[in-house]
Amino acid sequence: MEPPSLRNHETSVVALEEPLAELGRLNRRLATLVESWSQLPQLLNGRTSPLADVEETDEGYLVEIELPGVDRDDIDIDIVGRQLFVHAERKEKQRVGILRRRERTIGEFTHEVMLPGAGRGDAIEATIDAGVLTVRVPKPEHEKRRRIPIGAQSPPDAP
Repeated sequence: MEPPSLRNHETSVVALEEPLAELGRLNRRLATLVESWSQLPQLLNGRTSPLADVEETDEGYLVEIELPGVDRDDIDIDIVGRQLFVHAERKEKQRVGILRRRERTIGEFTHEVMLPGAGRGDAIEATIDAGVLTVRVPKPEHEKRRRIPIGAQSPPDAP
């Protein structure tokens, strides 16, 4: 018969190995998920949606979209009714050396914005600066906010 202290020690080692083995399995599963997540743009045929902000002012709508590394000639902007479409492509650059690691996304980008109200499609302006595309969509005159002055009340006629 084994001494009680040796039996307890073996039980403790087995109890400790089980969580460590499970942790190893979880770590391998997480690595697989992270790797598959990094492949998402390729799974979507390179089409992703960049980060964007939409701001409404009294005068119109301001849409800012992050497009770092995209040339202005590779951006198309369309509007249909209240829906703004931005399509862009970040192209692969010529490399001299061997690419050892790729983290930056290349390919096509699409962003669609449903504006809260109507815009004047004939007066849209777009600029790109420091990798941020800014699209200004003015509101039609009838949708712009106007301040209504309050007139003084005329005194009642005295008899």
